[in-house]
Amino acid sequence: MEEKTEKVETEVKEEHEEKHDKHAAHKKLKDQILELEIENAKLKNEYFKAYADAENIKKRNNAELESAKKYRLQSFAKEILQVLDNLERTLSNIEDKESALSKGIQMTYDQLVSALQKEGVEEVLALNLPLDPNTHHAILAEQKEGVEPGIVIEVLQKGYILKDRLLRAALVKVSE
Repeated sequence: MEEKTEKVETEVKEEHEEKHDKHAAHKKLKDQILELEIENAKLKNEYFKAYADAENIKKRNNAELESAKKYRLQSFAKEILQVLDNLERTLSNIEDKESALSKGIQMTYDQLVSALQKEGVEEVLALNLPLDPNTHHAILAEQKEGVEPGIVIEVLQKGYILKDRLLRAALVKVSE
């Protein structure tokens, strides 16, 4: 009978150890699942951050590309404005306005102005308007009867804008 008791005790111990081992294995698996879920959450968070960064970079690049397209003409237009100024000076100094030379220069001037306007270059309006420090640069002041102070009374050099960006401020004389 002792043998049977020992055998039963051994079986009970083995069963208990087996249950304990299964419980330990089960707990170990639960811990692994928990660790994997935490790591998965971290990776998802990192993915969403990377995705948001990529989207922001894409938006910034698109905005820069649009700006570059919009203002691609800027440096060229600044150089051409000097040619426009010279044509205006030439036209104002020609005595015979009906000569072929005068008409040819006027046609060239008109075509240049038209080409610049098609690209979004416009003259800054100044004469008889209040001084706007954003688009006008006052270099002279003169007292003039019947004119309020701060009004542009003469444009010494035309100013120009490209779409919504100032290319060159108008150089003006204002009333005191």
